[in-house]
Amino acid sequence: MNNLLWRHAKSIFIKSEPIQLTLFLTNRCNARCRFCFYSNGDGDRSKKELTVNDYRKISSSMGRLLWLAFSGGEIFLRDDIAQIVNLFYRANSPGVILLPTNGLDTQVIRANVERIVRECPKSVVAVKLSVDGPKDVNDSLRGVKGAFDKTMETYKSLYQLFGKYDNFELGFNSVFCASTQDTMPWLCSFIKNLDDKTTHTVSLIRGDAPNDGEKNIDIEKYKKTIATLAGGLKDGSSRIFNFNLSRLKAAQDIVQGKLICDLISKQKSVVPCLAGKLTLTITETGDVYPCESFDAKLGNIHQTQHDLRKLLTTDLAKEVIAKIASSRCHCTHECYMIMNILFNPYMYPSLIKQYAHILFRRV
Repeated sequence: MNNLLWRHAKSIFIKSEPIQLTLFLTNRCNARCRFCFYSNGDGDRSKKELTVNDYRKISSSMGRLLWLAFSGGEIFLRDDIAQIVNLFYRANSPGVILLPTNGLDTQVIRANVERIVRECPKSVVAVKLSVDGPKDVNDSLRGVKGAFDKTMETYKSLYQLFGKYDNFELGFNSVFCASTQDTMPWLCSFIKNLDDKTTHTVSLIRGDAPNDGEKNIDIEKYKKTIATLAGGLKDGSSRIFNFNLSRLKAAQDIVQGKLICDLISKQKSVVPCLAGKLTLTITETGDVYPCESFDAKLGNIHQTQHDLRKLLTTDLAKEVIAKIASSRCHCTHECYMIMNILFNPYMYPSLIKQYAHILFRRV
């Protein structure tokens, strides 16, 4: 992690190739979350998922990555997930590998995570478990009886990897929506008091949720949640990741929370979006998008024999990426905010300010 900033420093000035890649491995899932656009959970099996060989070709067409994120669906329903991660590790040397999971299948998740952590020693492997509230709220929202207990069982199993592998990180992520906003203070406190290593982030509901009522949030409650998380990062009472740039990542999280609150209030772009320039998303069938939230696709990897660089040179891809800038596209998607903050010099005064707060409180 020491050389990551230097390795990708040119992207601050020349945004010529993606350094953040999100791969939707499957639309199959063993949960039925009320806020998810893949809510049926069974997936459309008529759509053929990309194979290991497909991913091998894609990875060989890309350069080095700062951030490699997997998504779905439940990513650990893919029997070949560890093999896929290893392909990108060898070809693209990602600084961070993000593995979100609902945590419902402890044995499968533990086995695959340990294999990935072991086979990717030079990457930070961060697992994010999904918990959205107390048992009744969590299980109702996720449509699975006993989901809370199963996820906590997975947490206890994965926690054992701390100390065994220096590149392993574990955290929880919670969705802020109508059903969770009243119990979010309890949840933040619950996770904060679990141990001295696990982190916690909160994502604001987004996209085409099957239950539109979940989007009816109280913005003041959201702001209080973000302030609580930021306060813990600043005063040292909340955990941050343990890798070398963890304080910078924590500072980015604080700046990000403020930007999202600002965006919601103004309902317009508050920072230029770098989707399509520094970030790309590939679906389980090979469709390529600038990001998860933008509905205009750049093409499909099969059109260019899995050559991602070639696809980005097409007229369609150039047109879609230009549209993001001209329309001042904006959303609250936290994952894409990372690049928008870290690679925008105009954000550096705010970033440095928060970094200093964290640094001096944690020395």
